[in-house]
Amino acid sequence: MASVSFVKLNAPSSTWIGGQQSFSPRYGSSTRLATRRVSLPIRAGAYTDELIKTAKTIASPGRGILAIDESNATCGKRLSSIGLDNTEPNRQAYRQLLLTTPGLGEYISGAILFEETLYQSTTDGKKFVDVLHDQKIVPGIKVDKGLVPLPGSNNESWCQGLDGLSSRSAEYYKQGARFAKWRTVVSIPCGPSALAVKEAAWGLARYAAISQDNGLVPIVEPEILLDGEHPIERTLEVAEKVWAEVFYYLAENNVIFEGILLKPSMVTPGAEHKEKASPETIAKYTLTMLKRRVPPAVPGIMFLSGGQSEVEATLNLHAMNQSPNPWHVSFSYARALQNTVLKTWQGRPENVEAAQKALLVRAKANSLAQLGKYSAEGESEEAKKGMFVKGYTY
Repeated sequence: MASVSFVKLNAPSSTWIGGQQSFSPRYGSSTRLATRRVSLPIRAGAYTDELIKTAKTIASPGRGILAIDESNATCGKRLSSIGLDNTEPNRQAYRQLLLTTPGLGEYISGAILFEETLYQSTTDGKKFVDVLHDQKIVPGIKVDKGLVPLPGSNNESWCQGLDGLSSRSAEYYKQGARFAKWRTVVSIPCGPSALAVKEAAWGLARYAAISQDNGLVPIVEPEILLDGEHPIERTLEVAEKVWAEVFYYLAENNVIFEGILLKPSMVTPGAEHKEKASPETIAKYTLTMLKRRVPPAVPGIMFLSGGQSEVEATLNLHAMNQSPNPWHVSFSYARALQNTVLKTWQGRPENVEAAQKALLVRAKANSLAQLGKYSAEGESEEAKKGMFVKGYTY
């Protein structure tokens, strides 16, 4: 057990509705400026050293995360786009193609799996978890149970899955998973309401604490959806509010920042805004938000692609790595790594090798972007096509 103690640092959280901010006194009715007491040190848990080591392994230079944790329904949509039925053998075949790609571990440090995949094996009988270990890729697991309508909100959602999470996390750890993912969303066209932001932040914090208690590094992901016509300045405003609330509740739940990873949206204009932003502009706004909100104790920022084209996601990541950052700034992409792969495969055994080469091309491109050395020269037209879907569900 580690001997280091972690001090819980708390800051007041704001009440925010409709873009306006007001600070409500939480500690009595006095209007005088009150000094907040710092809590007693929090003893490190049984998994603290392992959590920190796992997070650092995933946040290693030139590597990022392959997200293949789509639900069976979403995976079915991907398969149907190439004419395949949504069956377990077809899902297994596709994920086997991805996970057995030779040399993948050079560019990929972690793979987020759906529960079905965590317990599957290759057609030769080798567990997918062991396939990943052989490539020095850390297995991860999606643990949330999806989005449902949030009563009392402005047509917004909340993420379910806290019930039974501790026992499920313990079983995932036994199966070989070492990190977890929980995705909740915030919609700018819907407000976002103070209720939705607080629910997202609290749910993420409880999930993170439960994950760490069971040996899993939590990926904290409040996705700010691309939907909307708003400018990049509005996205920055909302992102700052959301992340302030998230870190307040992470601290309240005694989450060890050195043992988490973040999966934020990049700060971009809404997908339907009349003007697109350059990679340099997106990098400027995104890094501004992160530097204002994310403590340097956090080891890694693993961006989601959120419907950007493969090339857009890579260019934006490259732009953010043109100067040193307090954290490892990398990727946790699903569609932005898989789109060309899926279209190359087409469900045909004879195309597996070509599809795996396509995956390596995208993984290497994002590896170079993480190192700030990427060039878009020679990229295919397919890789430049946007993948935004309004109201996208995962």
